[in-house]
Amino acid sequence: MRHNARTIVAVTTALGLAAVLSGCGGGADAESRTVSLTVVATNYGDSVRKNSEGYWDRVTLAFGAEHPGIDVDVRVYGPDEVEEKVAKLVKRGEAPDIVQTDSYSEYAARDLLYSADEVLSVQAQASFVRSLANAGEMDRAQYGLPFTASTRLLYYNKDLFARAGLKPPKTWDQLQSAAQVLKAQGVKYPIAVPLGPEEAEAETLMWLLAGDGGYTDSTNRYDIASPANVATLTWLKENLVGEGLTGPVAPGELNRGEAVDAFLTGDAAMVNAPLSLIRQIADSSDSVPYGAVPLPSRDGKETPTMGTADWVVAFRNDDHRAAIGKFLDFLYTDKYVTEQAAQYELLPVTTSAADAMRADKAHRALWSGLDTLQNLRLYPVAETNWSEVAATVRKRIGGAVTPDGNPREVLESIARVTQK
Repeated sequence: MRHNARTIVAVTTALGLAAVLSGCGGGADAESRTVSLTVVATNYGDSVRKNSEGYWDRVTLAFGAEHPGIDVDVRVYGPDEVEEKVAKLVKRGEAPDIVQTDSYSEYAARDLLYSADEVLSVQAQASFVRSLANAGEMDRAQYGLPFTASTRLLYYNKDLFARAGLKPPKTWDQLQSAAQVLKAQGVKYPIAVPLGPEEAEAETLMWLLAGDGGYTDSTNRYDIASPANVATLTWLKENLVGEGLTGPVAPGELNRGEAVDAFLTGDAAMVNAPLSLIRQIADSSDSVPYGAVPLPSRDGKETPTMGTADWVVAFRNDDHRAAIGKFLDFLYTDKYVTEQAAQYELLPVTTSAADAMRADKAHRALWSGLDTLQNLRLYPVAETNWSEVAATVRKRIGGAVTPDGNPREVLESIARVTQK
């Protein structure tokens, strides 16, 4: 999951990243020794005030008070640094005990990770939101433990909709009709559709799911050039882009950041965006009055909502396995799951935390996202070549909706990459 607002910094707790097992006296037995766990985590902060180091400090201090025999040393890196840092450690044979990042499949495929049932208590493992737990599976075993989740919703400008006498659309026909009215009233982007290279795989998946398709079929195998996907992009090309309802910038040249900026300034009436847009709106001087709903489906029926997640993985280290399990059970208590979600406008990954937040008016801004949790569809992160496929989507998908574009040919060209 990308977090463009996060500051790219590397910070470290006072303790280093050395994984050692130190004795507490010459004749001490195993139970008297201190285990030192190493953790590499991702920073979600967009300022010093919200830097993730503070979150991990609170977790590790509280854990240490309850488990004096286990030290937890954490390094927090920016999202563009974590993958490289971990890869170097693994290559040197110094893999951290725990890593929190946006993928798991590469190391799971190399049999370097514990599965969830090898380190978590039954209670902790059963607490995960089912759609997220399923997305963390490879070969019927769960290696990715969901840490954060988000969903993409259709945000609409309430003032522009009220002025046009519109209600949030529930079908594609209603969406097109609303965009036509907004265009007639001079709205620059009736609906912004960012299929540019920044994050086109997210916008694309939203539309494919709304059209009863997706990147995978019911067996979670790639099915990118399916008839449903071709029909979706054809409708998008002919009924929104072709009718001039997506604004002055071609979707293939419009990045998500630019689309969001247009929404924040009132130039865009509708835009698909992650829950982090709530924070951007709150921090914006323009103070856009907004509503958020799932992207309408073709016929108004409920379809899966596009979601993203970051993961926690535990590297195999039999000397530390018990300690890893204790720390992960602690990390997934409601207190810390809720704190992480609330601080960064993300969704909780356990059902009990989700239920509590849905019942608490203090979290009202997240309710629309919470309502989608059980029906999320994530990227096919269990596929080891997903990063290459996603890069191809970013490069080519915009061409499918140009005047001369051919949705079927573009999707088939992407599908060929999945076979490599």
